[in-house]
Amino acid sequence: MKAPVRCTWPVKPLDVAYHDVEWGVPVHDERKLLEFITLEGAQAGLSWSTVLAKREHYRAAFHQWDVAAIAAFTPSQIGALMQNAGLVRHRQKLESTIGNARAFLGVQAAFGSFDAYLWRFVDGAPINQRLTGAHLRPTQTVLSDAISKDLTARGFRFVGSTICYAYLQAVGLVNDHLMSCFRHDQLATR
Repeated sequence: MKAPVRCTWPVKPLDVAYHDVEWGVPVHDERKLLEFITLEGAQAGLSWSTVLAKREHYRAAFHQWDVAAIAAFTPSQIGALMQNAGLVRHRQKLESTIGNARAFLGVQAAFGSFDAYLWRFVDGAPINQRLTGAHLRPTQTVLSDAISKDLTARGFRFVGSTICYAYLQAVGLVNDHLMSCFRHDQLATR
């Protein structure tokens, strides 16, 4: 059986599984939206493979992405997180997870859900790119600039434009699968 043609970036088995099942799929689940904004922030300066390998540790440490539980974390809990080898042990990134959970709650209160807040930036429908080569995939756009600015104004950290663009790709607001990738057309039909 012939292997499917996919984007060029997934190399390791976890990357391939993530690419084939999750990357670019529209997400409307609050916990997953919180998970990905956290993981994308944790990834800053690291490879996505590194973060994917730590994903299950993040889920366990952050109560399966229960936003209210995370928002209630205390300084002593941050100290314990710093000792967890399964996480990216960067104090500012870990502190931002708690602060971002609090900001996430604020967005939910203002918009009814984080999903409603986020998807309004694209009028509820994914942007389907028609990329013919990986070199054409942007790292930030006017859209990611706007979302980054708005999230920052709402108290989020580790949400620069490049991180936001990776987030938009991860949660399916943008379909950046290459045209040659088997997942492009599958997701463009949603």
